[in-house]
Amino acid sequence: MRIALIHIGQETNDFNPVPTTLRDYESFGIVEGAAILEKFRGIGEIGGFLDAISRSGHDIEIVPIVRGWAVAGGRITREAYGFFEQKIRLGLQAAGKIDALALQLHGACAAEGIDDVEGAQLETCRAVLGPDVPIVLGLDHHGNVTRRMVALATAIVGHRTQPHDVYDTGRVGAEVMLRILYEGARPVTAWRKLPLLSHQEQFLTAQGPMKVWFDRARAVEADSRVLQASNYPMQPWLDVAEAGWSTVVVTDNDQALAEKLADELADLAWSLRAEFQKKDAVPIDEAVRMAERAPRGLVVLSDTGDTVFGGSSGDSNLILEAILRLGVSCPVLMPLIEPETVAALVAAGQGATVTLDVGGHAAPRFFTPLTVTGKVGRIHRGMVPLQNYQQPEIDMGCTVVFQVGPVTMLVSELRGVAGNLPDVYEFMGIDPRQYKAAVLKTASNFQYFAPLSSQVIRVDTTGPGQSDVFGLPWSRIPRPVYPLDPIDDWRHTAP
Repeated sequence: MRIALIHIGQETNDFNPVPTTLRDYESFGIVEGAAILEKFRGIGEIGGFLDAISRSGHDIEIVPIVRGWAVAGGRITREAYGFFEQKIRLGLQAAGKIDALALQLHGACAAEGIDDVEGAQLETCRAVLGPDVPIVLGLDHHGNVTRRMVALATAIVGHRTQPHDVYDTGRVGAEVMLRILYEGARPVTAWRKLPLLSHQEQFLTAQGPMKVWFDRARAVEADSRVLQASNYPMQPWLDVAEAGWSTVVVTDNDQALAEKLADELADLAWSLRAEFQKKDAVPIDEAVRMAERAPRGLVVLSDTGDTVFGGSSGDSNLILEAILRLGVSCPVLMPLIEPETVAALVAAGQGATVTLDVGGHAAPRFFTPLTVTGKVGRIHRGMVPLQNYQQPEIDMGCTVVFQVGPVTMLVSELRGVAGNLPDVYEFMGIDPRQYKAAVLKTASNFQYFAPLSSQVIRVDTTGPGQSDVFGLPWSRIPRPVYPLDPIDDWRHTAP
């Protein structure tokens, strides 16, 4: 038995004007062929898939095609789209006869002029493989499930937690595939599309309304006839023509059961729609003062509007401005993604004192440059090693430490992981334990700092990832949609 493996992912934020290029994918590593098995065994979604296949004991040859990943950001360029379309097509054509395809995508990727990248990639796969080869599609649960995805995939599986357990998704996808190939399972799918969006503050699956919804999906899976039940609270900043939350139920040849359960999960999400809109974030000045007064550190300040892991631009200076204006003296860590600032700091050289404008270069709709004076610290070019992440290293381009008053800034040329992992600071010679607060450019991925942090404070910042969905310039999302419009019954607008 021969199973092909493709893993390509990017999460699009349509309010970040900076496009995602091939260079962004290269910073995470574009890997082809056998090197995929060597580099990602035991790691991430690929590792979960490979381990489950290995444990099955079946005689299976994995045919790895391509792995490409980029952190969330603006729409991918036509060049990047074409590059991976060609890798998929030529790779599958060269693979010879295969019995199934594990297709690990994101689900919320858009390109210049293309809203549904994953649907288009599925079409490329089907054009090569034909209609009968099983394709198990693995998605991030922030994916935007489309009609084309449902029509072209044999089965769809999604992340079951937020923060994501991508290894688990790979394992689940492999188990569904094994049931198809070796147990004769015949997947049928029911899909419900909800005219619903929300900010990201209630996305954690360990608490609140999201826990209720996701716990119900796990209960549904207890039925042996259910191959997987997956919920999709769509990436909140995806402005596409088929946008909206979804739920997908895949059963073993029981369409009536799939339809019934999909309705139940959709109804449950809709009943919780107001709770998903609840905001916990506090105003910037209040958040900064709360961190300063905290009896112990390290306090995480979540820059919700500039969540790099949600595709924001990474050039917000709003929290920095408040710290300097309020005269806060406690030491704070803060990342900034700004190639222009990196270039100026490198030109000045390590040890130099520099006055320059920082922030607001990428997303001027949301941020205005702030003039600061600081001292240039360590400068690094090249790879940064990571622990407990979905890959062992990452290229953040040129990275510079810049000390501005009490704020130790980590200014990087490329997006990478911003400062959301303490590993990056430690590699640059900075001990996060010596700081009172750390600004994280994420609205939910606090797990990497959890062993060090004392509390998390959500900061109500504006930006491409802001919680105020009413204040975003929507242009393509189908209307009506809750909460932007009053809707009583999701079925009135369902496809």
